[in-house]
Amino acid sequence: MIAATLLWSIAGVVTRHLDSATSFEATAWRSVFNAAALIVVLARLRGFPALAATLRSGDRMLWISGACWAVMFTAFMIAITMTTVANVLVTMAIAPLLTALVARVVLGQQLPTRTWAAIVVAGIGIGWMYAHEFALADVRQLAGTAVAFGVPVAAAINWTVIQRSRRGEVDLLVAVLIGAILSTLVTAPLALPLHASGHDIGLLALLGVAQLAIPCLIAVAAARYLPAPEAALLSLLEIIFGVTWTWLGADEVPGPHVLAGGALVVGALIANEGLALRRRDDVVNAT
Repeated sequence: MIAATLLWSIAGVVTRHLDSATSFEATAWRSVFNAAALIVVLARLRGFPALAATLRSGDRMLWISGACWAVMFTAFMIAITMTTVANVLVTMAIAPLLTALVARVVLGQQLPTRTWAAIVVAGIGIGWMYAHEFALADVRQLAGTAVAFGVPVAAAINWTVIQRSRRGEVDLLVAVLIGAILSTLVTAPLALPLHASGHDIGLLALLGVAQLAIPCLIAVAAARYLPAPEAALLSLLEIIFGVTWTWLGADEVPGPHVLAGGALVVGALIANEGLALRRRDDVVNAT
């Protein structure tokens, strides 16, 4: 899981070294290479006929999950070309808490007091970031942060859909492939005319394969062995890695408002997930 977060975190610094690719074009190229890599790997793991059969006969849950992945892939790349990497990553960090809230509404799952408290504190942190963008009247930065908010929303819906599928037939990896294909189909027409240089295409191929396809496979494998709270805690490393890479590799220093808002969001998540792990350990010890 740490390896997956490390690979996910390179998106910001790599994107900052693009020459001429626009936001839609960068998204389209990354999704193309992501889809190609997943097709190769999944065809090898399950056989191409079986993969094709899953795509043809996949149920509604599979395609809804795929659509959510498409939103995440697309919103992330567009947001990261409009605002700072720190803004995007901090906004994305609320996904576990937003997932808990959506599950409460859709699935009727009860939320412990600690999670409600964490949602409030994280909301204050995100609100602090938005308030600063409003105060600066920086429309592009504000719009980028708003677009980034689509990532945790889609992630929350995606996880809730998967939980609601009682038959357990949603193939997570095939859903990721569907997301990559849908993202390509949506963004490719908007990317015309193409401006990406060979240098840009090489970097976007790196992102599609090493920053999306490989870590998605790793994360799904890791999820079989890690409890959800522990996986959520480890995923927060993407924020630390991502901000550090762009700081060192692109001279993009996070502002004090991002550090303050990020501290509230990350602190709320650490407290919530840490208490969940502690409670699980207490239950295990008691039995």
